[in-house]
Amino acid sequence: MTHPLEELYKDLHAHPELAFHETRTAGIVAEWLRRSGLDVTTGIGVTGVAGVLRNGEGPTVLLRADMDALPVREETGLEYASEAFGVDVDGERVPVMHACGHDVHVTCLLGAVERLTLERDTWSGTLVAVFQPGEERGGGAERMIEDGLYEKVPRPDVVLGQHVSPHPAGMLGAHAGPAFAATDAFSVRLVGRGGHGSRPETTVDPVVMAAATVMRLQGVVSREVAGGDSAVVTVGSLHAGTKENIIPGEATLGISVRSYTEAVRERVLSAATRIIHAEAEASGAPDPPRIEPTESYPVLVNDAEATARVMRAFRERFGEAAVLDPGPVTGSEDVGNLATAAGAPLVYWLLGGGDPPTVFAAMESGTIDTALPSNHSPLFAPVLQPTLSTGVDALVTAARAFLA
Repeated sequence: MTHPLEELYKDLHAHPELAFHETRTAGIVAEWLRRSGLDVTTGIGVTGVAGVLRNGEGPTVLLRADMDALPVREETGLEYASEAFGVDVDGERVPVMHACGHDVHVTCLLGAVERLTLERDTWSGTLVAVFQPGEERGGGAERMIEDGLYEKVPRPDVVLGQHVSPHPAGMLGAHAGPAFAATDAFSVRLVGRGGHGSRPETTVDPVVMAAATVMRLQGVVSREVAGGDSAVVTVGSLHAGTKENIIPGEATLGISVRSYTEAVRERVLSAATRIIHAEAEASGAPDPPRIEPTESYPVLVNDAEATARVMRAFRERFGEAAVLDPGPVTGSEDVGNLATAAGAPLVYWLLGGGDPPTVFAAMESGTIDTALPSNHSPLFAPVLQPTLSTGVDALVTAARAFLA
């Protein structure tokens, strides 16, 4: 017989929703929390949900999961694969998929809440469960804070959470200190002069301008960042034109920058801005490029003492072999904003979701970067078990490490 949490996960996976449109998901979460006996507040930061369980004297522990999905067409072939569509920030109809595992996060947190509720006679304190919208588009945590999250729920003494990854299912890992990179994303509009494809001399071709910009940006990290520092520059989207014989009037780029220190961040952003403007000028653009920030997260910093406490609890519960230090991750997360706003320590760990035999085979063959679908891939598909059971146990174990 299928476990209820597995059925919940399959349902969430088959019905993903984009950032700040998580109305169905939020409704399921709110009903589950009420059924578990929590005091529930909905509509925080548009679609956010929070539940509170007061259980005597003791610390306040906040457990967080994000709810939103991505504009990705699923290609996993799963029987519960998403066929959903949504409307993105530009008003375009796009396919939607839980390609980053937020359905895992929601399922595991609901399972952990249910477990802690049933075991309330064995711990003391206050449990706060936060289900956050808009992590993928940025600003979800800030929207909840600005909407008075800590006026609606008790201010926590610690913030805890997890993110599913392609590591082998059943494994857990956290890195103390700077653990997830800061991110700065922005859109760039390159202005050209359109015309007929047969007469390029009458135009300023923004496609060529965009191509030159993309290629030049690839030299920022290799030539302007020291070998001992880390940064990533990715051009994730390039849009221009409608037909092969029409030179368009403009092109747009979507750019993402990852960094771990403020000095590297400033250097990379300065270099990117310089290159964008220089390529436009070199192309004879009639107007300067327009650069608009779209997303920004600070570096996620795991508190050293609290992280050591959680890792000790994990080793006691799951065994030494199941717990690792993954090192700094170049992905980004806004859960740190919840901890910063509360003045509380943060512990955020990775939860393995990869099929163990497949992962170990890829490790042996040296193909782990190419053989395993990563987060945001249309093929990303965490195995149901032991991913879900480990995720529930991890949240419960981490919470109990602080609850009296």
